[in-house]
Amino acid sequence: MSLPNEIEIRVLDARLNDWGLPRYQTALAAGLDLIACLDAPLTLEPQAPAVLIPSGLALHMNAEGLCAMVLPRSGLGHKKGLVLGNGVGLIDADYTAQLYISAWNRNPAGSGSALTVQPGERIAQLVFVPVLRPALRVVEQFSAGSARGAGGFGSTGV
Repeated sequence: MSLPNEIEIRVLDARLNDWGLPRYQTALAAGLDLIACLDAPLTLEPQAPAVLIPSGLALHMNAEGLCAMVLPRSGLGHKKGLVLGNGVGLIDADYTAQLYISAWNRNPAGSGSALTVQPGERIAQLVFVPVLRPALRVVEQFSAGSARGAGGFGSTGV
């Protein structure tokens, strides 16, 4: 399986040409910044339902073994409380419609910590990730035991 070195994008909002197309901010950055393509500032109240914010672009990956993930920007999440309403957005290789960013203000209700997202603001990042799709085989018992076994959720201690 060969992964592409190039992904096609469609600019759906012409303002991206002025604000800047998604790009890697440093030479070794893993994610491309996604921009809020809003017509006006959007205020997110603490603990209010998540809001879908258009990115102004669409992708055409069309590659078996590839997906993209929309992730929060670390600084906005840690310093201001702006995170993704769905944790991580998964973009399948055959999805070609506009990308949206599910934005949520995780600050405590009643804290007065409303967040305002500005048009053209970098609010999330897009990371391309290889995907393995193994065949599933139903069995009555696993062919090899594991020292780990059942438990999970803290079963190895704290």
